[in-house]
Amino acid sequence: MSDVKTILESTKSLMEKAISHLESELQKVRAGKANPVMLDGIQVDYYGSRVPLSNTASVTSQDARTLIVQPWEKNMLTPIEKAIQAANLGLNPQNDGIIIRILIPALTEERRRDLSKMAKAVGEDAKVSLRGTRKESMEQIKKLQKEGLPEDEAKSAETQIQTLTDAHVTKVDKHIEHKEKEIMTV
Repeated sequence: MSDVKTILESTKSLMEKAISHLESELQKVRAGKANPVMLDGIQVDYYGSRVPLSNTASVTSQDARTLIVQPWEKNMLTPIEKAIQAANLGLNPQNDGIIIRILIPALTEERRRDLSKMAKAVGEDAKVSLRGTRKESMEQIKKLQKEGLPEDEAKSAETQIQTLTDAHVTKVDKHIEHKEKEIMTV
């Protein structure tokens, strides 16, 4: 029985990780508001090596349409500016010699639809991950059943795994629905 419990705990843990990953990925999808997370994936050339932007500067949002990038070293202004332009996020950084200001343009209807599709794709990836976890857990239960686990315990465990999967798929749907609403709000 402890093996079944271990499998169920592992399944729940993996599914929670999938939801956490979904949440972090959805934060990167722009919703028309300036959010420092938008620049998380940017790599800056820092004395010959590539490092995350967050290791070379602080990024804050001044208001709903403006991000401020404050480098910790003044000579990093140009490399940071180039990295933001090279990231192809559709952003145009403005370097004033002290900080970099990034004005976030208003989203067009077409761009909103594209971002909504991106959010759905991220959600679909999360669902695929959940289904993969379910499949692995079900296979582990079947293996235990062949090794002597009673059939009724195996069926009970499979039902619990399916219930976990359904609950997490519902969470994914809610996250995607919320993100789409956020994106489509003008």
